[in-house]
Amino acid sequence: MFNKISFKIGLLFFVFILIIESFLFFILYINLANNRIDEVMDSLLARGNTHRDVLEDHFDQSTLEHVVIMESESEFSVVITDENGKIVVSSDPTEKSMMDVVNHSDEKTDVPIEGKVVEDRWNEKQYIATDSPITVNNKHQGHVFMFADTDYVKQTVNQLNNQFWITGLITVVLTIITIFVLSRFIAHPLIKMKKATEQLSKGKHHVALHTTRKDELGELANSITKLAEDLKTSKTERNEFLASIAHELRTPLTYIKGYADIINRNDTTKEEKEEYIAIIREETEELTMLIKHLFELAKMDEHSFLIHPKWLNLCDFLHNIIERIQPVLADKKVTIHISCPKSLMVYIDPERFQQVFMNIFDNAQKYSDEGSTVNVLVSKTDEHTVINIVDQGEGIPEKDLPYIFDRLYRVEKSRSRQSGGAGLGLSITKEIVEAHSGSIEIDSQRNKGTNVIIKLLRGEHTDEKGADC
Repeated sequence: MFNKISFKIGLLFFVFILIIESFLFFILYINLANNRIDEVMDSLLARGNTHRDVLEDHFDQSTLEHVVIMESESEFSVVITDENGKIVVSSDPTEKSMMDVVNHSDEKTDVPIEGKVVEDRWNEKQYIATDSPITVNNKHQGHVFMFADTDYVKQTVNQLNNQFWITGLITVVLTIITIFVLSRFIAHPLIKMKKATEQLSKGKHHVALHTTRKDELGELANSITKLAEDLKTSKTERNEFLASIAHELRTPLTYIKGYADIINRNDTTKEEKEEYIAIIREETEELTMLIKHLFELAKMDEHSFLIHPKWLNLCDFLHNIIERIQPVLADKKVTIHISCPKSLMVYIDPERFQQVFMNIFDNAQKYSDEGSTVNVLVSKTDEHTVINIVDQGEGIPEKDLPYIFDRLYRVEKSRSRQSGGAGLGLSITKEIVEAHSGSIEIDSQRNKGTNVIIKLLRGEHTDEKGADC
């Protein structure tokens, strides 16, 4: 329970809200309590001033007794003195604390005409008191002292305390209920997402989350749903990839084992042995190349595939590659014509880009008719160096174009053993080009040829001279 996110969210909200509510309640309590106390003191002073006003009109014995009779029936006490501070009448027996207030002559001389509170320490003294001076014909005649037992004030404050306690408890209970509901409301989608991720960890990629929300939880639900779909796709692709790899490895191994068994037979002639050994060597080379490609793809997936670019003359670089593959081109009488600005410089890794062009030229001559031409056209834009490699081969069906860079994808599965290739060359080519912040795409039409388009970002060392080379 204590480890649940709903409990933690609720507890966090409760602590913060409780602190805020306590602070607000404290401020409100202080203000209300002070207002109540001020109201009692103002009421007591107003009562003394009323008596003072009556006495100023009729300062005689009967009026004095009338005032005393009025206050004797109330919760207050009145003490009236003459101008010398001697008590004339009082509604209740005068106690020592009352006499202390009455005998403060220094305070009495400072009392304004409208009167004032002369004792307000309700939490320390037995009485609070007010003094209303009596003035008749501009002559000072005495004082009206009003006393209120501080128990009355404390009772008023205690009533306020009880109200605040009741209100506070109700507020805390309502706060707990509200926070519980809100935390459950907030935590519920998170709990569902937690269960969804647990399902993903178990290999179950179908998750049902509310992705229609427009807040952060909706974005998180969308991300988890997309992750589930990506994992499902990745798992499918991985299974297909492993199945294809198993097939690619099994085929050459089957050839090698089969021909090795034939070689060991006693009735195999010397010529047949030499032929079968040549086949075994070819299959071993195919197997070695496949494993090399797989290692390169593994490095790319682990982001440990490093490139070491430097500035190269593109025209010279392409010519060097053509010279290396000339014997292969001569077998099919395929010609490669290069049109490129002579001094065009590109910032590339020569070893990696040699692999790129070798893959593309190999595919071009492999699927081109005998005696055809492959044109390499290099041009420049403001931002890119564009390399078009156009062959006159059989082309690629439109339905296969979206998948041409997928690993182990072949346009015609049945021709793989005859024409070679495991469907990894273009995948590696794409990874190398993109590692150089470039792009590669293929435009092809069946029986008309294929155009491979490579775009590389231009650098400040690019020369503007142009000519065919």
